[in-house]
Amino acid sequence: MLAGLPVALLALGLLAGPGCTTLRRSAVNQVGQALAESGAGFATDEDPELIRAAAPFSLKLVESLLAEAPEHRGLRLAAASGFTQYAWGFLEQDADLVADQDFAAASQLRARARRMYLRARDHGLRGLDAAHAGFSRQLSADPAAAVRAAGPDDVPLLFWTAAAWGAAITLSKDNADLIADQVLVEALIDRALALNEGYADGAIHAFLIPYEMARQGGSGDPAARARQHCARALELCGGGQAGPLVSLAEAVAVPRQDRAEFQALLQRALAIDPAAHPEWRLANLVVQRRARWLLSRTDELILPPAPPPAPSSPP
Repeated sequence: MLAGLPVALLALGLLAGPGCTTLRRSAVNQVGQALAESGAGFATDEDPELIRAAAPFSLKLVESLLAEAPEHRGLRLAAASGFTQYAWGFLEQDADLVADQDFAAASQLRARARRMYLRARDHGLRGLDAAHAGFSRQLSADPAAAVRAAGPDDVPLLFWTAAAWGAAITLSKDNADLIADQVLVEALIDRALALNEGYADGAIHAFLIPYEMARQGGSGDPAARARQHCARALELCGGGQAGPLVSLAEAVAVPRQDRAEFQALLQRALAIDPAAHPEWRLANLVVQRRARWLLSRTDELILPPAPPPAPSSPP
């Protein structure tokens, strides 16, 4: 997956001296491009714990290269997507798993996840700034006008910036300034949807499943909008991703206290064979872990059915 990367890394070491600026920049760009295109190697892995251990080195290497080539959009995208996925797939999931036993540890994990999300957001904005000078500044001043400058090539950065920012807001209910940024997230994700609704096999629609339940000023029933996004996400991925099903279970079935739908959606997610869809193997394994945990907490999340009324006594 990273053919040429070892040679390029060696070149970086050999070109550390003075007078090699141009060659060193070329080597940085070569390594950067290899890393920016290496996501499939993680996505197909069957061992989430291996990726948990490997991801921090990869992310720090990306940031080291960005210090040399700060305008490299591929590296900015790798950092934005990488930090977001690491924070959600490992830190935030771990926080949920331990919250009942150790609230302090869960709080620390969520605080760390929030920092990672904001780091990812900043990388995404820098990537957008690299193509559209002053994009992040204009986004704060006039979101609708700013995103009109973005084109189809910007969709990956629009998506990952919005995903990271939205996740940080979700973990920051006590931060009014960050919550106020919701309008910026909405502008980014809606522009991405308009430009390429099929990006990453339905990733934008999957993001919008829980988002619609909190969207301000949306038309119609938010649950109906969430279901539409779930259906479209599943259509675009050919039913091979568990994520949309789990998102719908949490975003719609839990608030509506629909035990039957909640359990049915999670069982559908668990029925997906990760090996049958190697391009999404890691994501499915992580999401299915969450699905099993959610099922184990059904009685905590959804009130049990009311017992039938006792038979009346004969007169």
